Amino acid sequence: MELNWQEMLFQFFGGLGIFLFGIKYMGDGLQKSAGERLKEILDKFTTNPFMGVLAGVFVTVLIQSSSGTTVIVVGLVSAGFMTLRQAIGVIMGANIGTTVTAFIIGVDVGEYALPIIAVGTILLFFFKNKKVHNVGQMIFGFGALFYGLELMGGGMKPLRSLEAFHDLTVSMSDNPILGVVVGTLFTVVVQSSSATIGILQELYSSNLVDLQAGLPILFGDNIGTTITAVLAALGASVAARRAAAVHVLFNLIGTTIFLIILPLFSKFVVFLQTTFNLNEPMTIAFAHGTFNITNTIIQFPFIAVLALIVTKLIPGQDSIVDYNSKHLDPVFIEQSPSIALGQAKEEVLRMGTFAVKGLQVTNEFLKTKSSKNSEAAYQIEGAINNLDKKITNYLVDLSSSSLSESESERHSILMDTVRDIERVGDHFENIVELVEYQQANKVKITEDAMSDLEVMFNLTIETVEKAIKSLDLNDTEIAREVAEKEDQIDKMERKLRKQHILRLNEGKCSGQAGIVYVDIISNLERIGDHAVNIAEAVLGVE
Repeated sequence: MELNWQEMLFQFFGGLGIFLFGIKYMGDGLQKSAGERLKEILDKFTTNPFMGVLAGVFVTVLIQSSSGTTVIVVGLVSAGFMTLRQAIGVIMGANIGTTVTAFIIGVDVGEYALPIIAVGTILLFFFKNKKVHNVGQMIFGFGALFYGLELMGGGMKPLRSLEAFHDLTVSMSDNPILGVVVGTLFTVVVQSSSATIGILQELYSSNLVDLQAGLPILFGDNIGTTITAVLAALGASVAARRAAAVHVLFNLIGTTIFLIILPLFSKFVVFLQTTFNLNEPMTIAFAHGTFNITNTIIQFPFIAVLALIVTKLIPGQDSIVDYNSKHLDPVFIEQSPSIALGQAKEEVLRMGTFAVKGLQVTNEFLKTKSSKNSEAAYQIEGAINNLDKKITNYLVDLSSSSLSESESERHSILMDTVRDIERVGDHFENIVELVEYQQANKVKITEDAMSDLEVMFNLTIETVEKAIKSLDLNDTEIAREVAEKEDQIDKMERKLRKQHILRLNEGKCSGQAGIVYVDIISNLERIGDHAVNIAEAVLGVE
């Protein structure tokens, strides 16, 4: 029988596209229904590796992508939200969570795919309620997932008559490592282990591969899915690269163990199939689930060893900004409000040092255009935002305690200072974005303008430093110096604007460069305003 390759390829790749869209759309619907607080979930519920595993399972079920969870984890480790050991637990949980898709596919509702899509469409287009809309999105994605599978299955069925494909499956049965390689490469190309597991379920149910060939492909799928995290970690911090390396190492070790016990594992899967009368897709789902859960159980006690291995493999010091608060103990709010106020002040001062550091790396980014500096600036700004929330909540809780008049005044100063420091973070983030715009659009700022910016930047950094110091020491003399320096910043801003207009009139500077330049000095001037607010609080100026 002659194969219609065009029809086969169209059905397979069209089905694959619909399947991937279905998974993504269903995951988005689930995510919106549960609330978009994935980072907070991972931050709060990863106090130990076991809780990390549970958090990894939960988040992966929500977003329907172990790669997506791992990419989030890489970002959180890089930012300092999470330690490497906590991250390893989440990565293990992500591998378990991704098996849920295979179990969904195992429930054979393919013939009802189109009616399910119709129901989802009705909910999406004929209802205005946001919750109903999210449910419609989930249902539509669920139907699209099965419809895509049906199309892929139809496209692959003629392969059973192809001698070359038959020879390949026989080779994979005889040589499990070949199956692992095929599964890895295919997942690397498709960028979704859920999709390749779904394809494997279709191949197995169509008798195109046997269990002996299918299981190594399944192992390879788990290795291939690590490529997304690896790509996300390229050029990132040392901690991020280590987290991605753990994902690869975890699946490589698991695959090695299961290849060694493959005959035993195959017998166990057949036992499950006959005992529970499983259909072919559900058999692969159970094999996938057993592989990932057992792999996690085996490697969980060795989390510290995995962390040590990747630390040796990827050496180097990582400059992680610690997002978490160090001094905000809620016990003091009840027992000693005065001590709690002192603890809050320590955290505010720490937040202030972040603001100074953020300004310094932003200045470096302006000069060097190095992405390392921009990443550091964004990281610090994230830490400032996190501390802003935590300190503000702590101070709000503290406000209900019995504070003396002087303590109430100090409390008010800290509340205002937190807001000012947070705004400093916003302004240096604005400057980073302006420099990125300058890079992307190849905007050239003249040497004279850059020299002026350097002077104004250094003056602004010094002013913020002194403002934080005046708060720390409660020194009115330093606070007055801040007011003087802020006055210099204001004068410099007006002077630099005039000089810019002269350069513009002389044709030395382009309009785009002017916009970037003026916006940078405006942000610096606003930072000076926030620094003087802190100093005035110390001086007691209303």
